[in-house]
Formats: sequence, C-alpha cells, structure tokens
Amino acid sequence: MTVYFIGAGPGDPELITVKGQRLIRDCPVIIYAGSLVPAAVLEGHRAETVVNSAELHLEQIIDLIKSAHDRGQDVARVHSGDPSLYGAIGEQIRCLRELGIPFEIIPGVTATAACAALLGAELTLPDVSQSVILTRYADKTTMPEGEALGSLAQHGATMAIHLGVKHLEKILEELLPHYGADCPIAVVHRATWPDQDWVVGTLADIAGKVEAKGFRRTALILVGRVLGSEVFSESSLYRAGHAHLYRP
Repeated sequence: MTVYFIGAGPGDPELITVKGQRLIRDCPVIIYAGSLVPAAVLEGHRAETVVNSAELHLEQIIDLIKSAHDRGQDVARVHSGDPSLYGAIGEQIRCLRELGIPFEIIPGVTATAACAALLGAELTLPDVSQSVILTRYADKTTMPEGEALGSLAQHGATMAIHLGVKHLEKILEELLPHYGADCPIAVVHRATWPDQDWVVGTLADIAGKVEAKGFRRTALILVGRVLGSEVFSESSLYRAGHAHLYRP
C-alpha cells in the first residue's frame, strides 16, 4: 500500500503527468483538493472511495489514509499544481512517517510554469535574470527571517509571488525600491482554467489594472525585467561556433 501525492497541475486537466493520471485511474481510494482540482482530473477513475479534502481537517484526512492502509489499498492524494510547493503535504508526510505508511510524490506542472506559458515568456533570459524566486506574501503564515519580500527583491531576480493579490498594494511598496516603477509585472488569475484572465503592466500602474479586473484570489504575481525585455544575449547552447558534447 502506498499514498501517492499527485500534482494535478494548475487547472487544465490535460496538464497532468501520464504517471499521475494512471495512478488516479488505478487507485481504489482518491482524496482530492476539490477547491483547486477540477473534477475533470478524476475522469476515468475506478475508485471505491472518492473524498473531497476541502471539507476536512488534517486528522480526518489521516484517518482516511489509515483506514485505506488497514485495507491494503493505495491512495491517490491529489493536490493542485506541484504538491511540493505550498501543497501542505509536509504535515501529512510527517504523520505518515510516524505511522509507518509508505508514500511517493508525483510532481506536477506549477502555477509559475503555467503563467509563463500563458504570457509567452522565458523567465531566465541571459544578462537579464538567471534566477527565479518562488515565494508568497506573509499573511496567516509568517515568513522566516531573511525571506521578507523586500529582502528577496534585492536580488532583482524574476519573482513569482503566490497568495498575495489581495495585498497587492503592500507588495508593490516592498518591490518598488528594488525593481523600479517601470519594471514589468503580470497578475494572472486562474491560469489554464476556462475563466483564466490576466493583466500586464508596470509596478507603477498594475494596481489600477488589477482593481479594474476585480481579481481577489487564485492569482499569481510575476515580476521581473524578463517580462518586457527584448534586449538579451543569445544562449551558448544554440550559438554557432559553440562546441559541446552533441555538437563538436
């Protein structure tokens, strides 16, 4: 018996790995995050038990897993995006280790990757940014020392900010001194879902554009010069005259 933490991707039911889809169809027990995982992801399943974890607390989820373990049944524990990023699987894994229940993590497409695809952007352009910082706004969950947005913004790297759109004004205050008012920024609402929407602007004007759209939740903020730059060096990988293992 194994518990599979499966990343279902950002919303589009086709953006799930082949392995993740197979496990959902094969596992006799499915526990899925129904508030963020579309029902279409579960199509074709043959599970005896299907439970929406949005209505449960941690102890109830673990009780369901323990019952499945006692019956020798594999569990598909389905999360949105990639479960290793803001998936709240750490606390579940800690319980499973204490109980001696085997588990495996199946990666998924992240919201950041989905937003970059939607915007037609590469997040790591030579001479512009070679780093991507994935972070969140500190609200109910505090940030460890050194991880405040202002501290991270000092790097000038491409930044993806989760769970922060309703605090956009405060976020902009922390970013402006480091990125500058003219720095490009995008706010993407429910990327890859049928009702996806987005706005692109600068740190100076994005707040008004987001207010006009009415985005309040389920949106990712992407900020960085890569979003608006057409001036950057070509990579060495495809440069004529650059030799490597596959192109002497």
